[in-house]
Amino acid sequence: MPYADLNGFEIHYDVRGEGEPLLCVHGLGCDRRAWALQIEPFAQRFQAVFFDNRDVGQSSLATHDYTTADMAQDVLALADHLELESFHLLGVSLGGMVSQHVALTAPERVRTLTLAVTHGGVGRAGRIRGRLLGSYARHLSPEDRVDNLLYLCYTEAFFENEELYQFVRQALLEDPYPQPPEAFARQAAAGAHHDVRERLGELSMPVHVIAAGRDLMIPPWKSTELASLIPGSKLTMIEREGHGVMWEGAAEFNSAVIEFVTATAAEAVR
Repeated sequence: MPYADLNGFEIHYDVRGEGEPLLCVHGLGCDRRAWALQIEPFAQRFQAVFFDNRDVGQSSLATHDYTTADMAQDVLALADHLELESFHLLGVSLGGMVSQHVALTAPERVRTLTLAVTHGGVGRAGRIRGRLLGSYARHLSPEDRVDNLLYLCYTEAFFENEELYQFVRQALLEDPYPQPPEAFARQAAAGAHHDVRERLGELSMPVHVIAAGRDLMIPPWKSTELASLIPGSKLTMIEREGHGVMWEGAAEFNSAVIEFVTATAAEAVR
């Protein structure tokens, strides 16, 4: 798989499909394999870029703490490496926080911005939550870490499907590139200190906020707050899904992303 040396990190990435570029930024603890249910649908419409953030997957591990703004510089450096002057941008959860910084830093490069199951900032409560997530990672067994994340990401219906639950759980436990607990904690800390709520009014590109009505990780009202802070943004609430909407509700999630980006792109050329 191709990689690039960016900002002191070896960032591994895949490019699939042709068309307008769509950069996809994943969330806490997830590498590019977690886009499995998006790769083909997105590649049919776009030049879709999937990559491992610093500290996860095949990309380099960090040696010190960093911020979502630092992670945004990785996204922009990858776009430079791929010679993408401008692009559509999709960020999920922690990736949505990173994407906010990308859009605020280089608004002229972001054609559309899609922010899924994420927030603009939480403050002290968020910092406590981030510290706890890091503590869980350091002190729980691998099995309990996986179960904790599944609980935060999936709905009750998922757990009632024993075969599906065991399949996903085992796949995570057999990850060929497991994220070390300290790396998970660093990513959690970056998200915990993210807060750009006072700057979101600066965004002028088309913005789509996607929320999940049963999200335990980032409550849907935080997505509603995020949308309210961005002038002219569109809010889509996927009522019956949780934080893992892109997996458990992949068809509806994929349609929401594709329809917004394609419709906005078509409007731009009129």
